[in-house]
Amino acid sequence: MTAELTGGDLSRLRQLNALAVIRALREEEALTLTELARRTKLSRASAEDVVRELMELGWVAEAGATAGSVGRPARRYRFRAEAGRVLGVDIGGHKIRARVADLDGEVLHGAEVAVTPEMGRKERLAAVDEAVAEALRGAGVTPAEVWASGVATTGLVDGAGRVMLSEALPEWTGVDVAGHVGRLVNGPVRVENDAKVAALAECWRGVARYARNVVYLLAGLRTGAGLIIDGRLHRGFGNAAGEIGALPAAGWIRAQEHLKSWPATGPGAVEDIFLAARGGDRKAAGIVRRYVRDIALGASALVLTLDPELVVLGGGFSRSADLIAEPLRRELDRWCIRTPEVRVSAFGDEGVVLGAVRLALDHVEGVLHGGAELTSPDRFAAGQRPVT
Repeated sequence: MTAELTGGDLSRLRQLNALAVIRALREEEALTLTELARRTKLSRASAEDVVRELMELGWVAEAGATAGSVGRPARRYRFRAEAGRVLGVDIGGHKIRARVADLDGEVLHGAEVAVTPEMGRKERLAAVDEAVAEALRGAGVTPAEVWASGVATTGLVDGAGRVMLSEALPEWTGVDVAGHVGRLVNGPVRVENDAKVAALAECWRGVARYARNVVYLLAGLRTGAGLIIDGRLHRGFGNAAGEIGALPAAGWIRAQEHLKSWPATGPGAVEDIFLAARGGDRKAAGIVRRYVRDIALGASALVLTLDPELVVLGGGFSRSADLIAEPLRRELDRWCIRTPEVRVSAFGDEGVVLGAVRLALDHVEGVLHGGAELTSPDRFAAGQRPVT
């Protein structure tokens, strides 16, 4: 005898069908009921019932009609990305970046505040406050309307959002980043190392979006790495995966020292090195060559360990990829059994803050697809806020 579905079973089935429709609509700009039914494997009548309920709740809206083969134009439906807002923050040595985005990850407004590596923690946190406030104000969003926040920072970060160790910013060690940002906006706050979230951005909307195994190199005034294994960010047991730069033999510490041998000083000194090398200056070209050679040592160790499809060159120095990418590829050829494709990020130094946005969206989607009650967007967001 076939078992009958109980009330709880029916409620869960409706929830699963609604999530399937939302997932399908998030993957496309708009779909007709027939297309939705085909993608979700629901009957057309069931798809219509689900869409009607989601429109009443505020998750779905009509996107306008499209011409069909015969008869009246078919109605099309879209996911209401404007139903919620997320925040992404990049806390760096030289800049604090904040971006407010919708539930599709489209940035609505951003703000940047200049800082210095020598700045103390109080001053840097004040700069975070300023950047977040300006981003929210420019987007027309109140702190209460933020569903979740993702924060990227230099250094090792524990699971609670506290910086365990920061060599680049010594006073940053021990800062409770999640707690501080959590006082600025509502919703959960997730904090992660900057190179790791930049790798997330590349797999989300960057050059690695079709790859399953990736080594991401954050090349800038310091060097970091993010690892994607089987399509997922690899953090390791203590969240320290990819920190090969801590090993002197890997060359990443020495690589930064080469850049300091250039006579110019100030924030633009490194850009001057690349500019001079591009113009034929032999000293500058030698500095870049030695820098790439040492970066390649650590990168080769990661490639030999993980055997990735791609090595992605990102960070601020990716703007000078014409001087770095091909030499890096040749160095990898020297040391690696199989050299993966080397691609250059199109994000530049924007990749970290975009990865922070993705981190916030990952939290929202994890709650949404993890069995949370699907109510109206406002009630759904309120249900995810921690009790204080």
